[in-house]
Amino acid sequence: MKPVSIQIITYAPTVFYHCQHCELTFQEMGIGERLRRRDAAEALPDDLAREFQAVSDWVHDLLRRHGARLRVDVLDAASIRGFLVSLRYRIGRYPAVIVDGRDKQTGLDVAALDALIDARVAAASERLATASR
Repeated sequence: MKPVSIQIITYAPTVFYHCQHCELTFQEMGIGERLRRRDAAEALPDDLAREFQAVSDWVHDLLRRHGARLRVDVLDAASIRGFLVSLRYRIGRYPAVIVDGRDKQTGLDVAALDALIDARVAAASERLATASR
């Protein structure tokens, strides 16, 4: 079965790393992970951080329910790739979800997205069952 493709474009925390030597030094001093967590926590304003957490929780729930039947790709809206995908699908508001390259939805209406994705997974499973007969 080909997995259902889900692209999610949202503002995501961006964390920059130091040079390899500094990273090694920070790791040996025991502060590398703490710096990473602090940088991630400060990477987004509070409202966008809450939005990203909601998206993250939803994605974890999707993967728990459907596992390998999904291929999830989370794109930072501020990245070059996120910008290009937004242009391709004419998306101007985030978060945005694109299912199988056809259906797109802006905003995080979890109930509507779950129904769409559940239907796509069921249809793909049905096609697989029909083909194996």
